[in-house]
Amino acid sequence: MSDAIFMRFRQPSVLPGFGLTLGFTLAYLSGIVLIPLAALILKSAGLGWADIWRIATDARTLAALRLSFGASFIAASINAVFGLLLAWVLVRYSFPGRRLVDAMIDLPFALPTAVAGIALTALYAPNGWIGQLLAPLGLKVAYTPIGIVIALTFISLPFIVRTVEPVLRDLDREIEEAAATLGASRGQTLLRVLLPSLMPAILTGYALALARSIGEYGSVIFIAGNIPYVSEIAPLLIVIRLEEFNYAGATAIAALMLAISFTMLLVINLIQTWNRRRFGHGS
Repeated sequence: MSDAIFMRFRQPSVLPGFGLTLGFTLAYLSGIVLIPLAALILKSAGLGWADIWRIATDARTLAALRLSFGASFIAASINAVFGLLLAWVLVRYSFPGRRLVDAMIDLPFALPTAVAGIALTALYAPNGWIGQLLAPLGLKVAYTPIGIVIALTFISLPFIVRTVEPVLRDLDREIEEAAATLGASRGQTLLRVLLPSLMPAILTGYALALARSIGEYGSVIFIAGNIPYVSEIAPLLIVIRLEEFNYAGATAIAALMLAISFTMLLVINLIQTWNRRRFGHGS
């Protein structure tokens, strides 16, 4: 019985070294991810539930967490729409400057986040190129939550585009032609034919963009203004608590972010699995 279970677990392969590679994978994952996260949880558990609850329900902590997760949700949702449009244009159309646009999408990957934050602040500050045009309209972007959303949208855009792009490229155009032949309009083809095939990739990109935005620090602190209860993000509050030598408070906030992030990503993955089973994509 045990041998049958082991053989089913160990898939046949022409390449040797299953035990070695599995051991290396588990050791690497434990050293890089599991052990640090376990240390964080154990450190926060040592505070006691009363102290954790007091820190978690602090008005400043709640405001920072609400801003971080809310802005991340908005940024990821914006990129889910416009990232899909960008991927569609890059895959389905040829136009002058296409390679340049394709390279610019990866710019947030290569650009230091601090540089991105300074550049965005220079653009959207009240005396910036764009900010001075918005000021007469009564619109203020820099040093507000709107500026945080813009910064997070900038740094998380590539995750959506690069996740959807290969799936869209492999999608057979004959499916669209068949739908049109059967009388489907362009909107029906998009909603009933293309989106179900693209939804797993969109959800994957959305989860990556959301995770990236939640932990972002460098590009946000310059444009946010860092005003408590207004434009102060949770990662900055953790740094502030560390600078105050309040390690217990910093650990508790970090543990809260870890729990909320894990729950959100788990829900997104469950939705993605349900979508694949419903529409027959993947196992």
